[in-house]
Amino acid sequence: MALTMVLAGCATTPAATPANPDLPTPAPVPAPPRPAPERGPAALPGWNSEDHLAAFEAYAVGCVAAREGAARVQCARAMQIKQTSKPVTPSAARAFFESGFTIVPAETADGRPGLLTSYFAPEYPARTTPDAEFDAPVLARPAGLTQGQTLPVRAEIEADPQGVSGAPPLAWMRAEDLFFMQIQGSGYLTLEDGSRVRAAYAADNGQPFTGIARPMAERGLLPQNGTSGDAIRGWLAAHRGPEAREVMALNPRYIFFGLDPDDGGDPAGAAGIPLPARRSIAVDPASWRYGDLVWISADGGDLAGARGSYQGLVVALDTGSAIRGPVRADLYMGRGEAAGAEAGAVRHPLRMWRLVPRG
Repeated sequence: MALTMVLAGCATTPAATPANPDLPTPAPVPAPPRPAPERGPAALPGWNSEDHLAAFEAYAVGCVAAREGAARVQCARAMQIKQTSKPVTPSAARAFFESGFTIVPAETADGRPGLLTSYFAPEYPARTTPDAEFDAPVLARPAGLTQGQTLPVRAEIEADPQGVSGAPPLAWMRAEDLFFMQIQGSGYLTLEDGSRVRAAYAADNGQPFTGIARPMAERGLLPQNGTSGDAIRGWLAAHRGPEAREVMALNPRYIFFGLDPDDGGDPAGAAGIPLPARRSIAVDPASWRYGDLVWISADGGDLAGARGSYQGLVVALDTGSAIRGPVRADLYMGRGEAAGAEAGAVRHPLRMWRLVPRG
């Protein structure tokens, strides 16, 4: 029996194999990486302070531009909430975003912040006939202009406007007002009889956009931190004539317009949808899609008179020739003088998050 017990012990406890010093120690097998946990909108900086109801209303307007399946699912869900919940409450709006989306940060190549700027729909006086003050023609799209065709630069067009356009001017404006309306891409005009029309983007000359703020500061025409839109426009007005035209010619891009009745609303962006004020942005279409829901967080603007920060949900509904890169946005501020004064002082370091719709 003792022998049996010894044999049983030997059978269940094998002897350890001596280590061979001539063989390398096998490397440990790494565990497979765990997928990063999904993060919801509640993790966004400032989420608790957001006006979720205002964001929901803007999203319900802009999401119809989306074409991807999951985005269309969430858009249909928003429409159903609007139809069945009257009114939609702030808590329901918040719950919609938190249950329907995850967040992914947008990043620059070097990890640094991007840039937030702003634009608006200007409202300017105009005339049907020119005079000493209103001497800049609003030109229609040239007949026969084809997509991708390049026309002369700004200075050459202004030297022979009808020769390029091939049609009589649509209206006449102050030169600095027309210049700013071309930068914004659209605007609203009040004619001498009190009637109002919308000047909508119709075409451009195919030349690149060049901002005049930096060269004006480099020439000492304005201080480095004093190149807001109001400051630039004020300088151009004070130096109206050859001096101002030479500065404006630093931007070779020229915009042609079409005139429509003023419907009292906001202009449509490139997605073909009227832009919700303070809730829509122009983006680079190489990095974003129309209808995308985006969280922006921007502070530390360096222009005189700048607001401290901009943070909240916005919808990608527009684009622009100067808007390039994955962390670059142009915030639509609204219509009129007050919107323009604020928009002209926006130049803030920017962080962006994409709200990815759940399928």
